[in-house]
Amino acid sequence: MSRFIFTLFLVLGYSHVFASEQASRILFNGKVITVDRKDSVQQAIAIVGRHILAVGSNEEIEKLAGPDTEIIDLEGRAVTPGLLDAHAHFAQGGLAQLLNIDLSYPNVKNMTDVVSLVAERNATLGSGDWLIGRGWDEGKLEELRYIYASDIDPVSGNRPAWLVHTMGHYGVANGLALMLAGIDQNTPDPPGGVIDRDAEGKPTGVLKESAMGLVTKHIPAPGETHKRDAIRHMAAAFNSECMTGAKDPGIGWGMGGDLEDARNAWQAYQDVLNEGALSVRIFALWPSPQNMDDARSLIREILHFTKPYESTGDDHLISGGIKIFADGSGGARTAWLWDDWNRNRTGLDEGNSGYPAFDADIIRNLIFLYHDNGLNMGVHAIGDRTIDWVVASYALALNHNPHKGLRHSIIHANIPTELAMNTMVALQREFDAVYPEPSPGFTWWIGDTYAGNFGVKRSLRLNPFHSFQQKGIKWASGSDFNVTPFAARYGLWASIAREPLLGVYGKEVFGTAESVDIHVALRSYTIWAARQMFLEKETGSIEPGKYADLAVWDTDFYTAPTANIKDAQCEMTLFNGEVVYQSVGGSLAADHHTYRGQGPLPHAMSFT
Repeated sequence: MSRFIFTLFLVLGYSHVFASEQASRILFNGKVITVDRKDSVQQAIAIVGRHILAVGSNEEIEKLAGPDTEIIDLEGRAVTPGLLDAHAHFAQGGLAQLLNIDLSYPNVKNMTDVVSLVAERNATLGSGDWLIGRGWDEGKLEELRYIYASDIDPVSGNRPAWLVHTMGHYGVANGLALMLAGIDQNTPDPPGGVIDRDAEGKPTGVLKESAMGLVTKHIPAPGETHKRDAIRHMAAAFNSECMTGAKDPGIGWGMGGDLEDARNAWQAYQDVLNEGALSVRIFALWPSPQNMDDARSLIREILHFTKPYESTGDDHLISGGIKIFADGSGGARTAWLWDDWNRNRTGLDEGNSGYPAFDADIIRNLIFLYHDNGLNMGVHAIGDRTIDWVVASYALALNHNPHKGLRHSIIHANIPTELAMNTMVALQREFDAVYPEPSPGFTWWIGDTYAGNFGVKRSLRLNPFHSFQQKGIKWASGSDFNVTPFAARYGLWASIAREPLLGVYGKEVFGTAESVDIHVALRSYTIWAARQMFLEKETGSIEPGKYADLAVWDTDFYTAPTANIKDAQCEMTLFNGEVVYQSVGGSLAADHHTYRGQGPLPHAMSFT
């Protein structure tokens, strides 16, 4: 069913059809934060099947109860739409959680911790297995430096090792892995990559961007069972954090870019969906090749079923479009800037202003190609120079071919210039395109590394949400999991607080001038994120006719102190009207009962 027909059906009386029905489930006596156009707050919700039947006061919703209606007394708890993540490496991140050594903070605080965890895992592996880890960040290590091959060689034995940084744009290989990859003092940097070297020119083991592929191509692929387990695992994990959907950008099991890998991930998603275990909505982006011929082949393969503006029928697994990598990382100092990167906050990484991920003219031509074929796309752009290039490329493509409504995005859009933001305003207004998809958690989880690399002035420009709001720019927020933890409550908090995790350079390195309030932050994880998944008519707010994707919390986001938002606990998640998560030991379990038509619902309790 097309989005237009669905909307017309809703406008012409779909909600009235529902209103004549009996509710299958009612949640009442709560604070229902609807995130509708008026940002209204109600008390109760009636559900019929997969959809929301009605939203209103306890008295209004009580009239929709029948003999078989299940009743859930919220006892004053807050309800929001199920939260959505506009940028999460869902399948890849789930696989890493299941199989990799967890090198994230606070598991790892120093090199001793790193060495200990590598040694422990080494003792458990079989012959031929690699030591694979993920999550380290030099900004959180007491030594404030990279992990090197020399750190892990003594404990990795006769086994290759590859430990990926939390940002996924660089990692460290041990000596054996470097040898298998043929990397030595005479190996040149590959195009778009860096082999880190010591003062004598010897590789340290740290590989950035495309240089990682010299090692990773030798790592055995995970088994098919593991891949499906990863998706099931992440669906349950998202539900436990009151989350009901995500954009998976550049689907696959590695950094993306391999079409066969992407096909495999798409099939894994379909398999998990068909078995009934995909309790989230997934909007998948296919990784773009870096040349025009392969890009045309990709278009021929996916164009016929990649139409996110048309409903799949259940709006559950959507082939959404294309992802292009235009530059690198703020952690690796490889993103493309107008001015040189900083080191240690006030120092200068002289001569290094980063670089595009591949030829900038080819990036522009790919944008033209995908746009002309009617494909939605998201372009990864961290640095201000990259953002300017991508925004200008979008503007040229849209003015040449004014195809409206494709909702192209700028993934991350870390430090946009004033020119870039003003152009976004015009392109959103005229073409319904060029929407930032930032990661609020960057100022928190990787904030100490970012503050050191972006320097004093640029740090204040990072994630300029207040500027977006003032200019009328809509954006959709995401975690970039597993760069940062996926729980959206962290991003809600970070959108307001803008505090780094440890405060290596101080707690106010990003300032608060670009903060927004919780009302705006919540929209970026609900209705605006739904819009970037072409699902704003189906989910993202609590309104009649929409899917009953709901989140029940122990915290009222609209009245809680900012610090409490980060620690909010999910008590219950509903997806398509069914309870897919309930907190262990929560009192909601005892509040379920079937209405027998014997008088009114229990009297509403006060909530503040």
